[in-house]
Parts: sequence; structure tokens; C-alpha cells
Amino acid sequence: MSGSGLRRALIAAPVIAFALLAALLYGRLHSGDPSTLPSALIGRPAPELTLPALDGLTTDAGVASPGFGRADLAGGEVSVVNVFASWCGPCRQEHPLLVALKDEGVRLIGLNYKDKPDNALRFLRGLGNPYARVGVDASGRAAIEWGVYGVPETFVVTGDGRIAFKYVGPLTAEAVEKTLKPEIEKARTAPPPKPAPAS
Repeated sequence: MSGSGLRRALIAAPVIAFALLAALLYGRLHSGDPSTLPSALIGRPAPELTLPALDGLTTDAGVASPGFGRADLAGGEVSVVNVFASWCGPCRQEHPLLVALKDEGVRLIGLNYKDKPDNALRFLRGLGNPYARVGVDASGRAAIEWGVYGVPETFVVTGDGRIAFKYVGPLTAEAVEKTLKPEIEKARTAPPPKPAPAS
């Protein structure tokens, strides 16, 4: 190979390597189901946080809707924690499904992410409030603790406060029937964790 040919090959090699790496990363990014992203929190207690209530929000009974903390998730009943925001278009799309779940007796808890209180109130008053409790995460810190990638996300929490399942992205009717409801049932029938052996 001549000197100029060798020079061209040396210049082209990094470009070709970069193009192959970019193609591989692009393929990995768009492969698989994003709703099944892993979570290090599965099987562990929900984060130890206490989120304030959304001022002005009331329950169906007309009383102030409370915020929530980990203790509220460990009262014996399976909860579905839904991370939402009024500015999130997909949250609006999935909202009727959450209202239907509430009507079926599922206990829903809302985590309102980086939202303006007035906008969140309008959102829930306009579309209906499916949540038994709504905690306000104005700074986004709680979402970080929950390992949230982006809104919406939905978690199934066992009656003793452990995260059993995480769904990333907007719920669809198919996802509710084929994935979320079976995970709720699994959480309802899950045995309590075995105590750690004494050391």
C-alpha cells in the first residue's frame, strides 16, 4: 500500500469505527419494550419520603386529599403509584384508564412531578381525580428516589410497602389488562418477605 493509501486508511478507520458504534447504539436504543426497563427498587421498600398534599384538592367525600409517605403505602393494601404531571401529554392519554381502575376498586396514589399546583388542580378537576392521595414533588427529588425515567410511570406497591413492579411510559388499555392487572393480583397474593437471618 502506498503512503497516501495508508494515510487514507488511517483516517477512515476511526470514522468507520464511530459509524459502526453509532449504528449499534441506535439499534439497542430502539430495540425491546421501554415499558420493561429494569428497576433496582423491585422487591425493596418504597423510598422513605413524605410528600405534601396538593393544596385545594379534595376527595370524592369532599375532604382535603392528603399527601403520602412510605408509611401510607405499607398499610396492608396494594397500591398503584402513578407519576404524572399536567404538562405531560401522555399522562392525559392514560388518565381515563386510571379513572377506570379506581372505579374497579384499585387504590391509586398520585405523585405529581414538577408541576404548578394550579395546573395540577385544573388537570385533576377537569379529567377526574382517580387518586386516594396525591403527593407533590415540586423539585423532582422524590422521582429521583423512585428511579423515575420520565412521566408517566406507574408502580405496583405491595401491602407491606415494597415495590413489586414498574411500568415505564403511558399505560394503554392492553397494558392495563395484560400487564398491570396481573401484577396487581400477583402483589395481592405475594407472601411477605422472609426476615433476614440474625447475624
